[in-house]
Amino acid sequence: MENLLTVFTPTYNRAYTINKCYESLRNQSCKDFEWLIIDDGSTDNTKELIEKWIKENNDFKIRYIYQENQGMHGAHNTAYENIHTELNVCIDSDDYMPNDAVEKIKNAWEKVKDNKKIAGLIGLDAYEGGKIIGDKLPNNVKVDTLFNLSYNRGITGDKKLVYRTELIKKYPYPIYAGEKYVGLAYKYYKLDQEYGLYLMNEILCIVEYMEDGSSLNMFKQYMKNPKGFSFYRIENMKNPKASLKYKFKECIHYVSSSLILKNKRFLNDTPLKILTIFAIPFGVVLYFYVKKKAL
Repeated sequence: MENLLTVFTPTYNRAYTINKCYESLRNQSCKDFEWLIIDDGSTDNTKELIEKWIKENNDFKIRYIYQENQGMHGAHNTAYENIHTELNVCIDSDDYMPNDAVEKIKNAWEKVKDNKKIAGLIGLDAYEGGKIIGDKLPNNVKVDTLFNLSYNRGITGDKKLVYRTELIKKYPYPIYAGEKYVGLAYKYYKLDQEYGLYLMNEILCIVEYMEDGSSLNMFKQYMKNPKGFSFYRIENMKNPKASLKYKFKECIHYVSSSLILKNKRFLNDTPLKILTIFAIPFGVVLYFYVKKKAL
């Protein structure tokens, strides 16, 4: 019988810390899952470590896929291509799950799985010690979207997303030669336009932000991946649920990325030409700011 959930872990040279994720999966109170590791070009001993774990007497399946380095979004693409369970959740290689996380996911899903307008579940991330990252989810709301929670309700902090696999396979991330970053939220905001998420005020993931993590190197990512950033901003400009203020902010970032790209046709490529024109001076300032911070 196929498991309910795939826990997938993109990893790159994280052999020194991925054991925390592995041990947390071994300790799950519910074993209705499999673990899929996407090794995005590691040059350390990640492969040997995972192969050793596969041979151990685990009561869950472990699959390991190696690929040439494509960046986080490329690893997500590969994961979605290889997931066959009803649900999936990403647990990064420096994070881990509380012992009852899979059980809580399964129990919550039983309540809503027949509602085809629900794309999945949204739960909480926390630091070690249990402090919630950002805000809790509103108690008086059962179903909402990630975009609405973030930009209309003002809910802050990373959240843990559990998606129906058949839906999350939509909208694959584009791969640009020489670049290794596209905002992961592109896919989530696309699904938000059609589906909702069931809110769980439960901790599903314990997070540690590593010094070599992408979230702590964002200015350098910005400079190195202008095509990926431009794509992401253009898609956000198209979001029919976004406010004018939000779209103007995306225009500013789009102008900045276009300057990095030296894209002289950026006004032809934007879906919001007039708003982009007004954003030009702000985009120029942002460009110089990002360039300075990335040094």
